[in-house]
Amino acid sequence: MEHHWDELEQWERRYFEREQSDLGILYNQWQEKWLKSLNQKRKRQVLSLLDNCLVHLQAGLLHSRSFEETKKRVYTHARIFHPSISSAEALRQLSIEQANYLADQLMAKQRLLSVGQGGVTGLGGLFFLAADLPALMAIQLRSLQQLAFVYGYDCHHPMEQMVMLKLYHLATLPKKYQKSEWDKLLEESLAHQQAIFYEGDDSIIQEEWLQRFTPQLAKSFLITILRRKTVQFVPLFGVVVGAGMNYALTKQVIEVGQHFYLKRRLLDLASDRIT
Repeated sequence: MEHHWDELEQWERRYFEREQSDLGILYNQWQEKWLKSLNQKRKRQVLSLLDNCLVHLQAGLLHSRSFEETKKRVYTHARIFHPSISSAEALRQLSIEQANYLADQLMAKQRLLSVGQGGVTGLGGLFFLAADLPALMAIQLRSLQQLAFVYGYDCHHPMEQMVMLKLYHLATLPKKYQKSEWDKLLEESLAHQQAIFYEGDDSIIQEEWLQRFTPQLAKSFLITILRRKTVQFVPLFGVVVGAGMNYALTKQVIEVGQHFYLKRRLLDLASDRIT
């Protein structure tokens, strides 16, 4: 287990301590000024709306036929290693290597989905552009649900549902805010893992997350411009931009999510050895 801890610590240093360029720092400063200039009342309304949308989106995904089929598929593969596995909690019988293997298989499909969805967005058109953010959020939330399940955490448990939503918020925040939220969420999830309901702050989206709308709007604007440049009637450059940007963000969510649940598993294993 020692080498898993070493790899995890190396990843945390590499991911969270990556230095920004001067251009990135200036961009963040501009975003912060823009955020402060927004009307506070309207900002709270938007944050509340986003929280509600995320809760309902997650509930819909958890109760979908697709998720049930994914669970059955995971059980089938997990029983190759442990024939008696039939629940999320029983998946903790898997070794870290086995859980990582199953997670990698599932996440390869999710990354591919984000590329396809981004490519469709890149075709342009009001409908595709409007549907881009909700569709991308659905892919990323589903990715976190699958990761939680593979590492042995019951996605239908109320506390785990809130942890997943806060993890989504953390993974999609601008990089400079992620480390403090990472530490906070790990501490809360460990302190309250025996609780039925989440006992911390139940608000999900914080105002810093609104900075995500800037690259989203920039992507929509760029796709609209590139739509005019077609190759055999296909806006090829728009498709590449849409697929590339959506892939990059989904890859980031998956990377953060997988390391988060991996660290929880390692901490749980260490706790079990002590007791």
